[in-house]
Amino acid sequence: MIQKTTPVRQILKISEKCNQCGNCCNYGAGFLFGDDLKNIAQHLNITQKELKKKYLEEKEQFNKTLLRPKSTKKPFGPCIFLKKNICSIHSVKPLHCKIGNCNKHGEELSAWFTLNYLVDKNDPESVRQYKIYLESGGKLIQGGKLQDLIPSKNKLKQILSYKILR
Repeated sequence: MIQKTTPVRQILKISEKCNQCGNCCNYGAGFLFGDDLKNIAQHLNITQKELKKKYLEEKEQFNKTLLRPKSTKKPFGPCIFLKKNICSIHSVKPLHCKIGNCNKHGEELSAWFTLNYLVDKNDPESVRQYKIYLESGGKLIQGGKLQDLIPSKNKLKQILSYKILR
């Protein structure tokens, strides 16, 4: 059972079986974190600046501005690195892409990533956006309830009622 506190090494083990079918990559790409930018640039033998300009786009998610590979069609088309249904940066693809595959745990893995990398419990707007995500059918895993993120009922109420803005 995947939960918010599941360690990344276990998440990678659960998601390691990628059959490289291209399905996941046909509908967008994952967000970059940590050394992803550096690793992809080195893999392509270009500068990080060139990588950003030619291959990446900014996207806001849960009140964060993040980088991800561009889609070849808008708004949800194939990832720019998908070539003949194979990821051309497979060996250095972002963590989000590594765990966002088509296996039976896909939804839970995506929810784990959202909780651990996208939602910021210290940012009230991020928490409010996460609430909307949950209400609109977003996958909930153990440790992902609003009360888990903000244990104080009073503080959570103030955040959701916009009494706490920052």
